[in-house]
Amino acid sequence: MGYWKTKVLPTIKKVFENKTSVKKAAAADACKSFDESKESYDKEFEEKKAEYQVKVLELYEASSAEVKTLIKERKEAALKKYSAAVHKFLEELAKIEFPGSKPVSEASEKYGAAYVPGPVFYVFEKVSTYIVTEKKVEEPTPAEPTPAKAEEETSSSKEKEIVIEEEKKEDVVEVKKEEEEVVAVEEKKEEPEACVEEKPKVEEPAPACEEPAKP
Repeated sequence: MGYWKTKVLPTIKKVFENKTSVKKAAAADACKSFDESKESYDKEFEEKKAEYQVKVLELYEASSAEVKTLIKERKEAALKKYSAAVHKFLEELAKIEFPGSKPVSEASEKYGAAYVPGPVFYVFEKVSTYIVTEKKVEEPTPAEPTPAKAEEETSSSKEKEIVIEEEKKEDVVEVKKEEEEVVAVEEKKEEPEACVEEKPKVEEPAPACEEPAKP
């Protein structure tokens, strides 16, 4: 057991490390070679952009959600995680001879998509030009009132309060006046009619009886 840990495992580890370093070096050469050919890929893409639109959109719709996200948001961590799905998508692009997809697909097959992120993202960037992304419309935040504006609003609100108070006072005065008029009318109705003084009847004296004439 001790021999296995001290001799065999370190040797295996060293072999894998050498292979990894060799793979990284080869992948770096592939990326460099691809970068030198970018200009020709750009030219080809611009010339045949309209021709590829329908086919590219069909492949995009048929791809996985992870690939769709990577096309829109190109991140190396996600590329490493979903390298198998990315390689499959690159193969489909190579079948329709999409500019730059064939050498990238071959490099992905040899070294893995995660080792050639530059070329992969170059192709994905071209594909993304066919994708309509929805932009969120941000609602404008209400601007904070300036000190002068705040002062004007405060003064105007105070003026409104004063006007309302004055209107209330006028209404109260009018109501009081109306009440006083109603009371005055009622009092007038309740007053008894003025008594007409009757002059005392003067009884006229009865005429004196005439005495009979004496014989």
